[in-house]
Amino acid sequence: MIELRPMDAAAFERFVAHAAPQYAAEKIRSGEWTPEEAMQRADREFRQLLPQGPDTPDNVLYHLHDPHEGADVGVLWYALQTRGGTRTAFVYEVEVYDPYRRRGYASQAFALLERDAAARGATNIQLHVFGHNTSARALYEGLGFQTTNVIMRKELG
Repeated sequence: MIELRPMDAAAFERFVAHAAPQYAAEKIRSGEWTPEEAMQRADREFRQLLPQGPDTPDNVLYHLHDPHEGADVGVLWYALQTRGGTRTAFVYEVEVYDPYRRRGYASQAFALLERDAAARGATNIQLHVFGHNTSARALYEGLGFQTTNVIMRKELG
C-alpha cells in the first residue's frame, strides 16, 4: 500500500517543472491553446493556483510513496473548495510515474484521497479529465466518478 507524503518546497519546484509542460501539452492536444502560448500559460496557471507553493492554503500536495519500492511513484494535488454549497476536494493532478503504471497505484491513491479529503471536511471529490484521455476516464468511472458536464467543440472550415 502506498503512503501520502507531503511535498516540501524543493519537491514542489520539481513538481511544477514536470507537471506544467505536461499540462501545456494536454491543452495543445485538446486544441485550447497554441504551442506558442502553452508553456507560459501553464506556468502562469500553476503560479496563480499555488502562489505560496506547497503552503498555499486549502491546497494539498503529496508524493505517492511506496515503502516496498523505497520510491515516490507519483504525485497528488487537490484543493479544498466550496462548490454548490458543499466542501469539495478538487483534484488538479494525479499522476503515477511511467515505470510504476498499471500496478494499482492510482486506485490506491484515490482510496487514500477519499479518506484524506473526508478528514478535511470534503463531502465529494471532483476532477477534470481531457476528453482524449480515455484511459483516465475509464479509471475514474471504475472508481465511481460520474460525468457532470461535457464541453464539445467542432472546428469550422
